[in-house]
Amino acid sequence: MGLIMLTKNKNTFITYSTVLVISLILFNLISRNIFQRFDLTDNKMYSLSSSSKSIVSKVDDLLTMKVYFSDNLPNELGNTRRFLQDILEEYSAISNNNIRFFFHNPESDKDLEDQARKDGIQPVQMQVIENDKVEIKKVYLGMVLLYEDKTEIIPVIQTTSGLEYIISTKIKSLINLNKKTIGLAHLNSETDLKTDNLSTQLSEHYAFQPVDLSQEINPDIDVYLVSGAVDSVDLLIKNNLDKILDSGKKIFLTQSGVFADIKTQQANPINSNIFDFIKEYGIDVKPNLVLDAHSSQVQVQERRGIFLMNRPMDYPFFPIIQSFNTKEIVVSDLEQVLPFFPSEIIIDSVGNEKVAGVVELFKTSPNSGLMSQNFILSPDPQQNPFLKMLGQQGKIVAATAKLINGGELMVITDSKFFGDGGGMSVQDNLVFLMNAVDYLAGDEDLISLRSREITSRPLEELEDSTRKKWKWANMLIPTLLILLFGFFQMKKEKKQADILRQIYD
Repeated sequence: MGLIMLTKNKNTFITYSTVLVISLILFNLISRNIFQRFDLTDNKMYSLSSSSKSIVSKVDDLLTMKVYFSDNLPNELGNTRRFLQDILEEYSAISNNNIRFFFHNPESDKDLEDQARKDGIQPVQMQVIENDKVEIKKVYLGMVLLYEDKTEIIPVIQTTSGLEYIISTKIKSLINLNKKTIGLAHLNSETDLKTDNLSTQLSEHYAFQPVDLSQEINPDIDVYLVSGAVDSVDLLIKNNLDKILDSGKKIFLTQSGVFADIKTQQANPINSNIFDFIKEYGIDVKPNLVLDAHSSQVQVQERRGIFLMNRPMDYPFFPIIQSFNTKEIVVSDLEQVLPFFPSEIIIDSVGNEKVAGVVELFKTSPNSGLMSQNFILSPDPQQNPFLKMLGQQGKIVAATAKLINGGELMVITDSKFFGDGGGMSVQDNLVFLMNAVDYLAGDEDLISLRSREITSRPLEELEDSTRKKWKWANMLIPTLLILLFGFFQMKKEKKQADILRQIYD
């Protein structure tokens, strides 16, 4: 009887064990492609965005990612490797097995090292601490993406910041057969504006070329970027701009109402027929400068004895824009934009037969002001009385006119927004510009993804009276809590002492 029971229990154990093992294997196989990750970060940085998923859904053939990463990396780079592996697993999981990735350590094999170099991945030198001393170590930190007969390379991956955007951008470049064409044009004397940063960024995603608006319009150009005028433009140029919009194409125009130079501390209204052209589409650019108490800083020299010292000062002519029209995808996820010497826009599209609607894109803070004449560019409130007259409602500094025929005219009132020494020297501005180009080109996959990285999380601005209240609260409340805790603890100990006294007396 005992032998029968033992055999039965043994068979039952084997059966249960077999079922458990098979269940775990099936569960793991299913979970490779069906899984759920809970991402509690503010910008969902550990989950693939809908933009990335949209891009991956267009991959209809095998896309191979070869990752060349050294082993035994310092802690920070080790975390980067783990993050990279996690995110590549998500790309693979949602691609219906069209995306596959492989990790290689080139230092482990001479053939792998030669292959890495053939694929365009070169080793980089890095300082590491080993055996209690600093050493220079050669490591591999890159990857190559292969799709059909095309190749994209990410030569160095040193941080997780922006990694999803970089990978999705490379995938998009591989599968994008018909790149849109972006043209860059300068109006009259601004042709010396350097735009290398802009050209480099656009060339990664689009076919990019300079344009002369005084020549016949090229029908192959999809979006025109036009830097602002400082004088009247030739009638032929103005007519060509109209033709572009009449054909249903898109224009992004940077045009201020005032020409300002911080070096010479001079500013003058711009007299140009370009404003008549813009106004025809419901956007009225005023000949003034918008000031904002929420602004960037500039370095100002001041004399202290025999020395000249640099001192940072708020410069209201360089507003920090954080008020965006969340209904417009091109700006809905932005955190900030920093135009230089912007002018005010008044929207007036009533009765315009060409325009379906004009909407603001962003405006300054509720602590703004205007300077319409007697322009004084000094950041010193003692020398510039206009800086003491802020407090007006926000002023629109960017808007877009959507035409009935599908064309669009987008305007930001910073004439040098495209310049290397102007708007394109600020990363936040570059994000907005690339969003604008994607949006105008009808290519919105990367807009929300590009804006996911945290760039600025300033504390909310408080009034002086509110700040003082919180200051006193921070000092008094902890003290009161400690006193209350001490009081109750004292009463508790006294009660216990009374009980003990009653027991032993």
